[in-house]
Parts: sequence; structure tokens; C-alpha cells
Amino acid sequence: MNENIIKKIKTLPPLPKSVMEIQKITSDPEGSIADLIKVVKEDPMLTANLLKAANSPLYGFSRQIKNVDQAVSLFGMSTVKGFAVASAVRNSMKIDLSAYGISEASFVNISQMQNALITNWYKRDRSKLDILSTASFLLEIGAVVISSILVAEGLADEFKNRLASEKRDDLEREYLETTTIEVTAEIFNYWKFDPALVNAIKFATTLDNEDTIEYSAPLAVAYTIVDLFKPFNEDAMKKGLEIAEKYNLNIDALNEAIDIIK
Repeated sequence: MNENIIKKIKTLPPLPKSVMEIQKITSDPEGSIADLIKVVKEDPMLTANLLKAANSPLYGFSRQIKNVDQAVSLFGMSTVKGFAVASAVRNSMKIDLSAYGISEASFVNISQMQNALITNWYKRDRSKLDILSTASFLLEIGAVVISSILVAEGLADEFKNRLASEKRDDLEREYLETTTIEVTAEIFNYWKFDPALVNAIKFATTLDNEDTIEYSAPLAVAYTIVDLFKPFNEDAMKKGLEIAEKYNLNIDALNEAIDIIK
């Protein structure tokens, strides 16, 4: 991987104590919703983000969610962990995606839609959400690191102009010998996340690792359908559904999830 990318990742601060506590609770077979609620309530920003998300149409809840207890219970432990990690990461990094022509607000919205797609898709099969929910929230975080380096090297405008007519992954490799997904995986690796989660992300665009395919394939679908520039466009939808069909994923549940978000 590009040396500048590695150096940039190594400057990232450690995750806050609240995230470590949440990870400990969610990975402990004896961990409970009550334990999780207690930690969440100690983080005002996470509390606000959870309540805002719970009352947005993206997650399809049928009633108003008025308190943290309700939100945590409805989302489940795995999705709450995803919110906690995403909130901490965004707070620890300057979100400048000018090399991609994307605002911070658009980035946050795309990230949440990718997570909402996964969460709604797997709401009846939550066993996979421990990996999928956290990973889907931050699939695009590698682009923040890539953009920061392109800006520093005076290449942001050139890169952005070429994005209009060239493939994103190809350009990222040309400029920095890596891709958003690979950088995202390296960030999670740097923070010492479970190797299963790191590899699920790492192979989400190549889909060439049989050991991770049950997680990488759904992430590939979310990354494809909720495109950074044109989410849910016709071409992205077609490609995403083709991936889901190829890897025998639940198409009906996926279409239900898409309907909720769109």
C-alpha cells in the first residue's frame, strides 16, 4: 500500500473509551441490552445520532422513538456498535472529500444509507450484523484518507475532473496504488478490529476470498447500490442485484430493504 496512506492511517487517534466498552459488551455472551444502554447514555453525541436515525425513514420503524432505551432495543446490539464506531471515527477525522466532489453531509448520508440497506436487509437474520453493521457504516471512510492526500499533493482537482469519465477504483489505483475499500480495511486493521471484519471489507470489491464471501458479498451489494455519487441509480441497482443473485443472497429481503430506503 502507498507509504503516504500508511503514514496517514498511523496518525489517526485511538478509538474512545466508550467504543471500546461497547465492543466489549457486544462481544461478551453475557453482555446485555441494559449494559449497552448505560454506556450509550454516557455519550451525548451517540445518543443524539441514535435517536435521529431511529426516527428517520431509512430504518422503517413504524412509531416515534422517544428515548435511548427504545432505540437501542429496536436497533439491536450489533447495529448500535456500528453507530458508535461510525460516530467516533467521524469525530476523529476531518471529513474533506473535495477530491471526490462530495460534501461532508453527503458522505454521512451515503454511509447511513449503506448501513440502513444492510440493517433492513438482515433484520430477520441478525446473526451476521455484528460484522455487517459496523462494516457497512464505514465502507467509504477510506476515501477520506485518499482525498486528504490528494489535496495535500495538489492533485484533488485533477482527480475530481477525471472521475466524471473514468472508473473510481482505477483512478485510485493510478494515483495511490490502492482503493477506498482497501484503505478502509487497513484503518479497521490499525484499530485492531476482528480480522473477520477487516477481511470482509478488504475483499468486498474483489469477492475472491471464499472464507469471507458470506460477509463480503452483502457489503459489495451495499457499496454498489448505494453509490457514493449516484445512490440507487439504475445501473448501480442492476449490478448490485446481480451480485446478490450470483452469491445466492436473499433477493426478496434485499428488495424490501431497497423499498424502505428509496
